Amino acid sequence: MHATSTVQAANSPVAASAPPTSDSKTFARAFADIKAGFSARELWGHLGWQDIKQRYRRSVIGPFWITISQAVLAIGLGLLYSQLFKLPVEVFLPYISTGFIIWGFISGCLSEGMETFITNEGLIKQLPAPLSVYMLRTVWRQTLMLAHNMIVYVAVLAIFFGALSKQYSLLGDGLCIPDHICHPGLSWNILLAIPGFFLLALNAGWVTLLFGIISTRFRDIPQVVNSLIQLLFYGTPIVWPVDQLMSGGSREGVSWILPIVKANPLYHFMQVVRAPLLGQEFSVENWIVVGAITVVGWALALVAMRNYRARVSYWV
Repeated sequence: MHATSTVQAANSPVAASAPPTSDSKTFARAFADIKAGFSARELWGHLGWQDIKQRYRRSVIGPFWITISQAVLAIGLGLLYSQLFKLPVEVFLPYISTGFIIWGFISGCLSEGMETFITNEGLIKQLPAPLSVYMLRTVWRQTLMLAHNMIVYVAVLAIFFGALSKQYSLLGDGLCIPDHICHPGLSWNILLAIPGFFLLALNAGWVTLLFGIISTRFRDIPQVVNSLIQLLFYGTPIVWPVDQLMSGGSREGVSWILPIVKANPLYHFMQVVRAPLLGQEFSVENWIVVGAITVVGWALALVAMRNYRARVSYWV
């Protein structure tokens, strides 16, 4: 009797119309993955440190080669472009040094973030860890490299503090005159660089997740984006000041480029960190654009995590 009732229950229309449901494609699982990733901070923190140590293994000064290479590049190009553009070296050298430091973090998160799951193929297949662990590993590694490069900023700031501690201009001889764009100089606003970097790292997180998932499925994407990074470098005010395009600047005749520059999201990401570090004027526009991109970017990353999180281990 018991066996008969079981067969009838299994063959009943109610049982047939209620197949088992899966919660793998839900935002709850995506949020749970990210939460579990942050909880495993010892894992991704250790992996990030190991990446830096492995890269400079058997080197005498180790990771400080990052700082030396950054300093040589910033000083060399700073001196060169200050002469080509006829800019005051005492304020332009800190400008280009800070620009290179922030750009190194941005480009590193872009190029390495796209391949974060591909390069971690072995761990993904062997270690039962949340996908967000590999995202955090990449962002943490780039943060450590940024911290090493900030030594260059501190050194440059110590040398040119006198020029940056008062009102200055990135044009002409660096003096604040009516025809030039003036910056207020260093103040307590330098602390705004902390939330600025927090927003930068937050965006690096969604970029790594979203483009990492896409690149795992379509292996041509990293090649395409890497070829565009160089173009983005020259299209972003890093080795040239945007002040030149404004009224009174030496490139005022091509000021029509200014709206294109401001349409570049990387310009705003640069400014929320660089402007406080150099004592430039606070711009609400930069923070609004970065905040909006953060919200939209994380929404897209969560959609990708919801739909394709479980497939990454098969794609790699």
